[in-house]
Amino acid sequence: MKKFTIILLVVLLLAVAFWLTQCQDKEPTEQATTEQATTELTPVEPKPAELTAKEKTLARLKNATYMGIQEKDPVTLTDGIWVGEPSQEGGSSRPSVFFVRDFLLEGDIDGNGTDEAAVLLAASSGGTGVNIYLAAVRITDDKLDNLDTKLVGDRVQIRKAGFGAEHIFLELVEAGPDDPMSNPGELTMVGWNLVNEKLVPLEVATKPRRLSLDTIAESEWSLRWWGMDEPADAEPGITLSLKDGNLGGSSGCNSYFMEAKTGKMPGDLSMGPSGGTMKACPDDVMAVEKRYLAQMAGVKRYGYLAGMLALTYEVDGTMGVMLFERQTIE
Repeated sequence: MKKFTIILLVVLLLAVAFWLTQCQDKEPTEQATTEQATTELTPVEPKPAELTAKEKTLARLKNATYMGIQEKDPVTLTDGIWVGEPSQEGGSSRPSVFFVRDFLLEGDIDGNGTDEAAVLLAASSGGTGVNIYLAAVRITDDKLDNLDTKLVGDRVQIRKAGFGAEHIFLELVEAGPDDPMSNPGELTMVGWNLVNEKLVPLEVATKPRRLSLDTIAESEWSLRWWGMDEPADAEPGITLSLKDGNLGGSSGCNSYFMEAKTGKMPGDLSMGPSGGTMKACPDDVMAVEKRYLAQMAGVKRYGYLAGMLALTYEVDGTMGVMLFERQTIE
């Protein structure tokens, strides 16, 4: 038995020696080919796209602390949201604060040679009201400083925003004297100077005007969101403008037009007869066009959100809001 064990060990050692010799005798080209094949079969993880300077700033602002919000003071956002405890024990209604739609203005508000930022925050105590706030923020490399926050109004829409001569201005759609809060129909201009790190209201000479389709006609618009949480691809480009009572533009492949009809309440809108060109495009482009024209045919209201045109539609019993970005400077 002992002799057999020794013989078996010798055989195993010879086999190992032969295998090692064969490995050493392989041509380098064969080894390279094997390594190359292994590399080609290994999936390569795509590198994440680098954030732009604006995206980095927005990310910081969406996780900042803000003062002067009556629903919660101070409030610290997490990814643009803060939700509090129910106002009543066991209740489902909760106070909340949201960063509004990536709205960001950057510039030298107070004229001191350094830039500040202005953002919008929407706050609710859990009822039907939604208060919109304007917050001025100083941004440095190591911190954010919320200089001041002012209430803009309850359920107001922001049609346009920007910087003037060292001041911030907003054009609002808000409820007029005879408007219900849910159907604002008056356009007003408001503004603030930043003085000693405080937002000081400006007296604005511009007279209020009524909401009308003319506010759409003043610009050309591009579709940016199919719905509140579904961005639209840049291609194929979908555009909208108002001319001679028709809403039209490019629906992705063809040109289109639809008769626009207003209703009794401010912001009411419906689509009448439509038409357009009849070109054929690739299937994916035609699918986009078909969806867009279906949503446009179901439009029921128009308004504005953080500077974007908002068209509320209903298709097959489902409601949604398309958002369009202004393309021309008024």
